[in-house]
Amino acid sequence: MAEERARPVPGQYPVRFGVAEVLRDADRENGWLLSVDGISQSYVDMNDPEHLEFDYLRRIADVLDLVPDGPLDVVHIGGGAGTLARYVAATRPGSRQLVVDADDGLVDLVERLFGLTAEGIRVIVGDGRAVIEELPADSADFVVLDAFQGASVPGRLATAEFLTAVAAVLRPGGTAVLNISDGTGLAFAKRVAATVSAVFPHALLLAEPMVLRGRRFSNLVLAGSTAELPIGPLRAVCAAAVFPARCVAGDDLEDLCGDAEPLSDADPVTGPEPPPDPFAPREE
Repeated sequence: MAEERARPVPGQYPVRFGVAEVLRDADRENGWLLSVDGISQSYVDMNDPEHLEFDYLRRIADVLDLVPDGPLDVVHIGGGAGTLARYVAATRPGSRQLVVDADDGLVDLVERLFGLTAEGIRVIVGDGRAVIEELPADSADFVVLDAFQGASVPGRLATAEFLTAVAAVLRPGGTAVLNISDGTGLAFAKRVAATVSAVFPHALLLAEPMVLRGRRFSNLVLAGSTAELPIGPLRAVCAAAVFPARCVAGDDLEDLCGDAEPLSDADPVTGPEPPPDPFAPREE
């Protein structure tokens, strides 16, 4: 019988890009929050890999769950504690996954405390863009872009040139999903949405209504594919969520983007920093 893994030890740990902190969730027997420099990175339930605490991760999983059944080849740019990789391994046995993270200290910490090198999951330390550009064409079914520099999305991981490289890695009908954050005015989100729409013939955006109205700084999830995306089922799933979200696609997404220009390597705008209280409603 396999030896049971020891529980993670709460505390602070130096990593390459800051200080990581691991906290135990008092409400779940083996739930753990990982943050770096006070910014939440991941939540993992060691007893239940299908539990997704963060709403944005649930939205990514909603897109993933609507891909036809069976194992997938998945690339994750941005590793954290590997929450989504664990979810894929649990819900789609036989999947092959590559997790890429630039922070070698964080990768070592996650492996030591939580373990992530089993069940078809391979973890490497590297620059996400460089790894994508080196992967073979038509080698992945699903690419997840969830990499942050501090609290912001690096602009070079949201440009048309980079997303074109992502599209080349995807097999026909494959899907790319991006996690970004934005607030009042949604200037960054609109440009990223315009970029996804310029690279992929089919695109959508998932976000809570207050975020779409610019009244709350939070996550937005975008998806792009060469195949039609399951907009109807996604709208139903998002509307029924504990914290309902909207699925914006087609003409509605075009209207949201307005005259926003796609991001390019010549203009790689970095995502905005969150306000001191990112969850507070915007004052009138």
